[in-house]
Amino acid sequence: MPATLSSTRTRAALRTSARVSVDVLLVLVMLSVALWLMGRMWSVVWPLVVGLLLTTLTWPLARFLRGRGWPPALAASAVTVLFLLVALGVVALIAVPVASQSGELTDGVVEGIQKLREWASGPPLNIGDDQMTKAFDSAVARAQDGLGSMVTAVVTGVSTVVNGVVTAVLALFLMFFFLKDGPKFLPWLARQLPGRLATDVPAVAARSWNTLGAFVRSQAFVGLLDAVLIGLGLWILGVPLVLPLAVLTFVSAFVPIVGALFAGFVAVLIALVSNGLTDALIVLAVIIVVQQLEGNVFQPMIQSRGLGLHAAVVLLAVTLGGSLAGIVGSLLAVPVAAVIAVIWNYVRDQLSDPLQESEADEPHAGAAVAS
Repeated sequence: MPATLSSTRTRAALRTSARVSVDVLLVLVMLSVALWLMGRMWSVVWPLVVGLLLTTLTWPLARFLRGRGWPPALAASAVTVLFLLVALGVVALIAVPVASQSGELTDGVVEGIQKLREWASGPPLNIGDDQMTKAFDSAVARAQDGLGSMVTAVVTGVSTVVNGVVTAVLALFLMFFFLKDGPKFLPWLARQLPGRLATDVPAVAARSWNTLGAFVRSQAFVGLLDAVLIGLGLWILGVPLVLPLAVLTFVSAFVPIVGALFAGFVAVLIALVSNGLTDALIVLAVIIVVQQLEGNVFQPMIQSRGLGLHAAVVLLAVTLGGSLAGIVGSLLAVPVAAVIAVIWNYVRDQLSDPLQESEADEPHAGAAVAS
């Protein structure tokens, strides 16, 4: 005789499902409101995030100086000034060699364009000078017709640059204050919260801080691997400006997708104008291989070990972050996923029943007594 459904159990299951659905819906509404508020305050949130990332990068040195008896303000000031000097040194390391060889690069660009015209005029394209001139005139006409769009794009670009400068200045000041007063934050936060929150929130914040530091260190290590491998390939091929290109590759590693594309484009362009098309294609192949190794091997392995996340979770987080918020989403996806994992593990530990472990040990204890 086939079994029949129990009406009592069915109603209980439906009530439980409805209750859980309402709870999940309320949580999603709360998260949506929080994300909306964050978007409205993004002009403040983004410098805060950048300041935190810079602080995790510079905090070990500040902690070392404070441990040697330096006053907090003096240690923070010294680390901030040193960070500025290093940043300016990186810019000089890239700009000075490029400026010193700008004449050679310019001649190489002109020569490369001439070679490209000669190649296009021969088989199989057989594009004559008249056709190139007409194409150039057509491009100029289209550029003139789209002057308004170009002005709008320039204004937008200037606005973006200004916003970037403001964000950098705010992040730098925030980094100084974080380095100076950071250790006081968790005790202050504990005094402001009631009951158990005074213990739980500072504990989660401390674990999240350690996770954020692991992310920055892993990203710096991945950028160093990229710089060494690509720089070695450029050096073997005899491409000029190897050191500036390696530094540019390391710095651009902190900006996902666009940073790698920009550094790779610059390296291929310099190889094209200095060494020719064959070496440029080889450089392009080296960059593609290194970027594939970074994205599919190095970065997932290093970040999964440093952040306690599986490599598949890292890949999915970067993909989801990029689809939701572009470059910023790709940059913040992994640390956000790691912080969510920290919160989840902490809540799970707090909700776990310690009696289960003791009950699991009782049969062993009984066997020991019986023996």
